[in-house]
Amino acid sequence: MALPLIGIVCCRSLESGHFHHWVGEKYIAAIQAAGGFPLLIPALGATHHAQILSRVNGLLFTGSMSNIEPHHYGASTLDNDFNDPARDATTLPLIYQAIAAGIPVLGICRGAQEMNVAFGGTLHQQIQIQNNMLDHREPEGDLPTMYGLAHEITLQSNGLLRQLYGQDHAMVNSLHQQGVKQLGKGLISEATAPDGLIEAFRVADAPTFNLAVQWHPEWQYQDNPLSLAIFNAFGAACLAHYEKNR
Repeated sequence: MALPLIGIVCCRSLESGHFHHWVGEKYIAAIQAAGGFPLLIPALGATHHAQILSRVNGLLFTGSMSNIEPHHYGASTLDNDFNDPARDATTLPLIYQAIAAGIPVLGICRGAQEMNVAFGGTLHQQIQIQNNMLDHREPEGDLPTMYGLAHEITLQSNGLLRQLYGQDHAMVNSLHQQGVKQLGKGLISEATAPDGLIEAFRVADAPTFNLAVQWHPEWQYQDNPLSLAIFNAFGAACLAHYEKNR
């Protein structure tokens, strides 16, 4: 049985004198659990967007150690900021085009920030230094500690996420220092943290499933009802796109 093809955009980094395009295996595993076949898309810029969009049935934009270059949202570069311009050149136009084309999209952490910037939004570069804001960075320790549940989110009562999960509140992990400052045009909030930071959002008038979340649902997704709800809905939308276009 053929599976819907779900593209995962790679990061690009220099290691031992060579550039590498890479994706964390946890994202690949989550896409497989959602019923899709993962296709890794190298960060080649905008050259091949039309070919990508003509072939995939969904797109996942992952988290990353890198940040979006601040000039994309009118901010200045911070000292020691780690950026990935090749990924920016690939993802920012691709997100907008994919949603316009009716391709299901899921953005996670950096991917959520990319989705906001692609629609003209801005970012806090260091949430922890903002007045009355939580420190959203991960604690030091092993992976279970870093990805442990960190704070509650409140789901919008009439939102997609509330509909999928069936509850008003959930606990999520937190491994970021950047996040939504101002939502882009046409985006609506789906969930907020206790300090008011937008933790999830979507494009209001998109023709199919799209969702951006600031936390990491791919981490041990099989043990978390909210994560399962997100990936099941994304997988179902990708399958529907596949069946409609095969």
